[in-house]
Amino acid sequence: MSASMIRRGLELLSNDMKDVGKGKAGKVKPRQTPSSARVMELVSSQRQGVTRQVRRLQGRLGPGKSKATVKHKRIKNAVEEFRKTQGKSHLTENLAYFMGSSYTASDTVTKKIMSQHTGRQARNRPDAPVRKPAETTSVFSEAEFQKFQKEYFGRTVE
Repeated sequence: MSASMIRRGLELLSNDMKDVGKGKAGKVKPRQTPSSARVMELVSSQRQGVTRQVRRLQGRLGPGKSKATVKHKRIKNAVEEFRKTQGKSHLTENLAYFMGSSYTASDTVTKKIMSQHTGRQARNRPDAPVRKPAETTSVFSEAEFQKFQKEYFGRTVE
């Protein structure tokens, strides 16, 4: 960096530093409670009850005031606070939208979706459909069976 750039930067910095100093001197921090000298200006010049009047004036704003009171506190309702933080429910609008729709998905698509959204635990899985056992069919017909009985036993057995 050149010396002129450094000089220019220092000038800008010194200007900023001067402004900060003026800002602090000009601002006076507002006091929480009036000091006793300022309170004495507010108090009437009567001799009796001056200390009580000073105490009343000083305690009006801050530290002299008892913080143990709940006189002006508003009790918060937990349900109201919860509702404030929750967003508005759009369930009725969504249901009206989907019920008004004319498109319906096929059964295979809905079964796929339902199977993907089941949980991993056994209690979340639906029971498998019970298959009916197929009736066993004989290789031999009734006529062939009767013929076999005649040949083997010599007569038909009932």
